Amino acid sequence: MSARVPALPPSAPRMGNVFSRAFGHGILWLGGWRVDGAFADQPRMVIIVAPHSSAWDAIWGVAAMLAMGVRIRFLAKAEAFRGPLGWFLRLIGGIPVDRSRAHGAVEQAVALLKQNERCWFLLAPEGTRRRVEHWKTGFWHIARHAGVPIQCAHFHYPDRHMGLGWLMNPADDLDADMARVREAYRPFIGKRRGTV
Repeated sequence: MSARVPALPPSAPRMGNVFSRAFGHGILWLGGWRVDGAFADQPRMVIIVAPHSSAWDAIWGVAAMLAMGVRIRFLAKAEAFRGPLGWFLRLIGGIPVDRSRAHGAVEQAVALLKQNERCWFLLAPEGTRRRVEHWKTGFWHIARHAGVPIQCAHFHYPDRHMGLGWLMNPADDLDADMARVREAYRPFIGKRRGTV
């Protein structure tokens, strides 16, 4: 038995092997999760995911990455990179960030996207697992400065599915783009809450 996940497009950055993919499929299957939709065929892009309301999001998200064999770069708190977990996080694309000095994260992500021929970069626009009124705009600035599109992805815990949704190119109007993104996420429910 295995969980349902989409095939990767030709330009996707890849990782893993048959064993890591089987492991990821097994974790998703045991949890009753599936992944709907498809990744855009883009060699470089920013991926945002919401709602982010639980540490379980990382477990299911990593399992999906392993099952699909896709390497997606992401920032995580530096404390998570201690010991064997740190080795694993780096292996699958994790980048430690000192949250007390997070002002350089946008520049770091832009440089990463510009310097790599194939690079997908993931962010949770809420910036925390707690409910927030205003989403962080770092993902929009990263995409604008790197000249890459943004793909929207979501968790929906009631149906136990992760969705890969629409692709947008950031326009000149940050407020309008943020309003469009927030509205697109309105239907989805995380483990502990929705996005609005």
